[in-house]
Amino acid sequence: MKKLNIKLLLALWLLGATACQDELELEPAQSVDEDLALSSDQNVKAALVGAYDELGVDDLFGGNTLRNSELLGGDGEVRWVGTFNSPREIFNKAITTDNGDVGEVWLEGYETINITNNVLSALGVVNEDDRASVEGEALFIRSLVYFELVRFFAKPYEAGQANAQPGVPLVLTPTRGVSEANRSTRSTVEQVYTQIIGDLTKAESQLPADNEWRAGKWAAAALLARVYLQQGNYAAARDAANRVIGSGAFSLLPSYEDVFGRDENSNEDIFSIQVTTQDGVNSMTTFFSIQDFGGRDGDIEIQPAHLALYDPMDDRLDLFFEANGGVTYSGKWNNQFGNVGLIRLAEMYLIRAEANIRLNTAVGATPLADYNRIRTRAGLPAATAVTLDEILRERRRELAHEGFRIHDLKRLKQNVGSLAYNADKLVFPIPAREIQANPNLTQNSGY
Repeated sequence: MKKLNIKLLLALWLLGATACQDELELEPAQSVDEDLALSSDQNVKAALVGAYDELGVDDLFGGNTLRNSELLGGDGEVRWVGTFNSPREIFNKAITTDNGDVGEVWLEGYETINITNNVLSALGVVNEDDRASVEGEALFIRSLVYFELVRFFAKPYEAGQANAQPGVPLVLTPTRGVSEANRSTRSTVEQVYTQIIGDLTKAESQLPADNEWRAGKWAAAALLARVYLQQGNYAAARDAANRVIGSGAFSLLPSYEDVFGRDENSNEDIFSIQVTTQDGVNSMTTFFSIQDFGGRDGDIEIQPAHLALYDPMDDRLDLFFEANGGVTYSGKWNNQFGNVGLIRLAEMYLIRAEANIRLNTAVGATPLADYNRIRTRAGLPAATAVTLDEILRERRRELAHEGFRIHDLKRLKQNVGSLAYNADKLVFPIPAREIQANPNLTQNSGY
């Protein structure tokens, strides 16, 4: 079932930490009084659908955050050849504080967070039977955005450290005007992760197992597994991934190729951004594909260094294709109206395998068994033994060009070219307009 094209009913005032370039600007013409917008069960639920709608804009999970990860962590495996300057800056690790794409990630991210905060503030009018689910969905969406913001705009989480480095502002109540009181400061990275984990834990406990295209219990658990893995909390990551796998709600598709470019979620999809011909956008197709499939003209080329990672018999090689005089492109994003998959079951097997082998455990299955599930689906013979390095290489192949690259490099403390994993140039700057609008914000080092 596709999402309804219901626009936000709330009067959205920009977060104090986001740009209000003119504090005297007029209220948007389509806005309504907050008290009216949040006065009924129906209106609050419509606002929640509006949060999903905002989540799926191109500058967020309609594709650009996934694209940004691949460009920032490309390291000789992809090449940006497009004409747009903002992605080029990201690819070249030469980002300016007025980079338009970076600014939109921040702005759209906090607009989405503000919608969820409005929903959470009005739970009292939601029908009691639905209240827990509505709260869980809002917490999931807010956590998904905060996780993306803290990974791009802050130095990476360091396992075993205090993580007192500046993160992003934690704003947990609605912002309905601009005043000194809501000119937020940056919370620490530790504080942001603590909030994300707390919210997702609550969401998992409240959400239904089956919630159609919307976030359900297993989406919250799967995102928790991803967050814990980023932290290096392998036991918690393993257990969360194991809950998802053990639920039996999802299964790997027999063919790797069939996972991508889908108009509807498959049995492998845990959470996806819904796209239709009437609503939504898939900007991964825009930049990774070519005009024949609704893209621009092949802005992102796949380089031989990436193709060399695959066994010649690996079915995943078949998804790459040549065009424009022999240039190689990723075939994962060849449907401009296909859903943007954010979390799928294969990732959970790889998280469980990595965590189990690091901990010398076999919760749910042995690392070898989980590794072979992914390997044999790709048409390769089952291995008789496996190492951590082999699991990490399998993750690199399986999840290639799906938005994981820079975040995996940072958590594994691997260089990006000549840059260390925690280099200033691998962190987005706080947009200049935000610094100008909110003197309580501090800029990242190197900008």
